[in-house]
Amino acid sequence: MWNVELLTIFPEIFESFLKTSLVGKAVERGLLKARLTDIRDFSAPPHNKVDDYPYGGGAGLVMMPAPLVRAIEDAKSRLPSAKVVLLSPAGKRFSQAKAAELAKLESVIFVCGRYEGVDQRVVDLVVDEEISVGDFVVMGGEVPAMLIMESCLRLRPDVIQNSESTEHESFSPGLGDGSLVEAPQFTRPEEYRGLKVPEVLLSGNHKMVREWRLAESVRRTESLRKTERS
Repeated sequence: MWNVELLTIFPEIFESFLKTSLVGKAVERGLLKARLTDIRDFSAPPHNKVDDYPYGGGAGLVMMPAPLVRAIEDAKSRLPSAKVVLLSPAGKRFSQAKAAELAKLESVIFVCGRYEGVDQRVVDLVVDEEISVGDFVVMGGEVPAMLIMESCLRLRPDVIQNSESTEHESFSPGLGDGSLVEAPQFTRPEEYRGLKVPEVLLSGNHKMVREWRLAESVRRTESLRKTERS
């Protein structure tokens, strides 16, 4: 079982996510246990304030250290060996290799920031790693947390029935050196609006198909990712 704690000020965002598709099935089959924690429960009543103005001035608000630290420590009391991950645009960029690394852990605590970010002392005191899902900014860490959970969960044992499907896909070690994107995929019909399925895929020659797919992976990676390398 993969134990996950989700710390957020909007727990309702995760409710349908945890009931849908393979994630929901993983929960039903006891392969995923996800606990939702509202960070506001660890702030002072009556207003349960979790944010304040930044020292030094500047636009926006910053999440205060006390409620977040208390929420994380509460989660750690249940999962003492869990890795604490803060979703942050300043973090290390997420990758398939990082997904494989997190998927091997038995427990992870995802901290979903909001506003202009979190007080740095939270990071210094109780966060193990900051992870970014890309060089852009979203409104909070909830969607990045769901993205990372899906990426990791599909690599966990028994979540995807055909485990071979994760071995030869984009960025997997089974596809070249792990830096390639997957070759184009085709299904029925053989011809659609004048576009035909490549003959090699209809040949039944598995060796030729493997060679074609690897060559297409190289070509497609160079075509789609050349801008990132320039």
